[in-house]
Amino acid sequence: MSDSSRFLVVFDLDGTLVDSARDLADAGNALLAGHGITPLPRAQIVRMVGDGARELVRRLLAASALDVPLDNALERFLEEYNRRLVATTRPYDGIVEMLDRVATIARLAVLTNKPEHATRRLLAALDLDRYFWDVIGGDTAVARKPDPAGLLSLVERAGLPSTRALMVGDSVADVRTAVAAAVPACLTRYGFGFAQVPKDERSAVAYEVDRPSEIATIVERLVLDGGPELSRR
Repeated sequence: MSDSSRFLVVFDLDGTLVDSARDLADAGNALLAGHGITPLPRAQIVRMVGDGARELVRRLLAASALDVPLDNALERFLEEYNRRLVATTRPYDGIVEMLDRVATIARLAVLTNKPEHATRRLLAALDLDRYFWDVIGGDTAVARKPDPAGLLSLVERAGLPSTRALMVGDSVADVRTAVAAAVPACLTRYGFGFAQVPKDERSAVAYEVDRPSEIATIVERLVLDGGPELSRR
């Protein structure tokens, strides 16, 4: 069995691989502007991200006291977001170099609550799709995070036990997904979702990192050295 088939690394997308905060916030404010609503601060909208587009739009409507049908607002948001999908979105510094290292020794997959079509478009536009063996989005035929079904499906399709996988993400949804699936979690402190992770839930996280290169080091140790215990902090 080759090294790359002995281990699976599952990545969240927004806040983990790419910094999409501005494009998401701009799309949200474009939705509000279409109804004559004053834009919200970008940081406020970014705090709403993580549970899928539908929940983001629901939170936008509530924060703006905007009474319009959710389905209509979601359709408009997706139109606005698709127009600016990679207007400013870029991989975090060091992501490409990290993926170059990790892809040689592990299978890589993406598990995100972003719609799958938008996810694949974004990955292709940023030339990241070449790294990933599989992609599951928020509208794929399994439940959204923090339901563990998507992660468990990826692990099963890889033919590996949960102990030979790692979930990498920046949000509480990623932590809860990993815990529910009995897969070790790596939390990216550089991601915009990290600030909303409750401190009491961080105790369930196996690893925390401040930069992408640390992810590669963790995976190399787990794959090549049989998984020695690494420092969480």
